[in-house]
Amino acid sequence: MKTKRQMVKIDEAKCDGCGNCVTGCHEGALQVIDGKARLISDLLCDGLGACIGECPRGAITIETREAVPYDEVKVMEGMVQHGPNTIKAHLKHLRDHAQKAFLKQAFDYLKKHKIPNPLEEEMTKKKEHEPCGCPGGRTMDFREPCACDDGAGEDAPAAQSQLRQWPVQLHLASPMAPYFQKADLVVAADCTAFAYGNFHNDFIKGKAIVIACPKLDDGQEIYVEKLQALIEDAKVNTLTVVTMEVPCCNGLLAMVKQAAAAAKRKVPVKHVVVGIQGGIKNEDWV
Repeated sequence: MKTKRQMVKIDEAKCDGCGNCVTGCHEGALQVIDGKARLISDLLCDGLGACIGECPRGAITIETREAVPYDEVKVMEGMVQHGPNTIKAHLKHLRDHAQKAFLKQAFDYLKKHKIPNPLEEEMTKKKEHEPCGCPGGRTMDFREPCACDDGAGEDAPAAQSQLRQWPVQLHLASPMAPYFQKADLVVAADCTAFAYGNFHNDFIKGKAIVIACPKLDDGQEIYVEKLQALIEDAKVNTLTVVTMEVPCCNGLLAMVKQAAAAAKRKVPVKHVVVGIQGGIKNEDWV
């Protein structure tokens, strides 16, 4: 099965640089540079097209392409054509989203082609810089242990969050995010975390997670493609599918099975069924 993915395409002739699309892109993958909207990172473009409705000129469309492994060298070849400001924005985006390996490849490309590195001075001085885009969709990796007080005082929280990443919604998640690499991945139906009281400790602790609703979410073919990419490209170690006992939840397991069957590498898949009253109804490897 050849995997397809949706990507935004910008018609520079129509673009007037108004910037409306930038606020519509929750991933921060769009910026206005030198008077034109630029896709500075297709790595994290979710292809949902929220930016299209924000464009008054009709300069943005969605096109479906055959998915190929991300190639930073090819991306840099495109970025350099748009000048130093676009190069700088792309490098900052990689750094903001902790894509260290791709950032190094980009630096190597600039060095090889004797192109000035616009981040060199900032990197030398180790300056902090402000992230771009809406924080609601920005990839965040906080896997370091939290320096929280473990005391059991009156004001201590009942349970500590075990979430180590953001975002968690599968449409917004990028398979290339660093916290997915060789991780034990939980694929959970939206309702499970509300039904199962100890969800964080029993399912999220030490793992990466994505959530989806097989009944209400649109674009579920994209879910299958992303799950396949998580298996093949992120090389996740295991998959644990957590669903509710209600029949409409079965679609999530079906999507995971479809992705696993299509993937070139194989991973063990566990299915956990949560009851509507909070207990575990069933748990086995599939």
